[in-house]
Amino acid sequence: MSRAEIVESADAAVAGIEDGSTILVGGFGLAGMPFDLIDALIRQGAKDLTIVSNNAGNGEVGLAALLAAGRVRKVLCSFPRQVDSWVFDGLYREGKIELEVVPQGNLAERMRAAGAGIGACYCPTAVGTPLAEGKEEREIDGRKYLLEYPIKGDYALIGAHVADAMGNLVYRKTARNFGPVMATAATTTIVQVDEVVEPGTLDPEAVVTPSIYVDRVVQVAARHYTVQGAR
Repeated sequence: MSRAEIVESADAAVAGIEDGSTILVGGFGLAGMPFDLIDALIRQGAKDLTIVSNNAGNGEVGLAALLAAGRVRKVLCSFPRQVDSWVFDGLYREGKIELEVVPQGNLAERMRAAGAGIGACYCPTAVGTPLAEGKEEREIDGRKYLLEYPIKGDYALIGAHVADAMGNLVYRKTARNFGPVMATAATTTIVQVDEVVEPGTLDPEAVVTPSIYVDRVVQVAARHYTVQGAR
């Protein structure tokens, strides 16, 4: 039986998130960003958070709004700087936020390792760069690798397209990036979706995240953002 709970609001979905939590935030830029869950987290008030995401926020919405609210202590991401990352840029330059850069493939693999119960993994990315400092290096079959440890979250906030009432999820296009692996790597996975349907409605072959990895689901109205005024 699924343990997923269908909740009535985004505020109810994020209730109980503690100060100091590590939160995996899904999406690929704005695609798949769980805007409603992040807005609810800002209202909820949890602080001193560590955020794991592909990037460090876009414009002033979603993850960038959480950073601007002063709730984040540290960000682990692959792309901290881009044309619309002025919120993170300002905080970092002022020494108000910590950053750990993780190559994109390593980011995904380290979360996958956490979800699979793997104690560590060897990855070739970052060999010979400053990101290799302090890490164990090993040569395997003539190629150098770095020892990387799993990234696990206390919570994952992800956006999916449709869920059934059991918590099985399907995604839409690029919005699928990182959500499935994050769902496996968190103690509590919280999902916002555009629609909740009855069990048996989804084609089982189309289900990407099985309900066993999902704890809370909330249906929200679809929101589409574009970043204005890039600085």
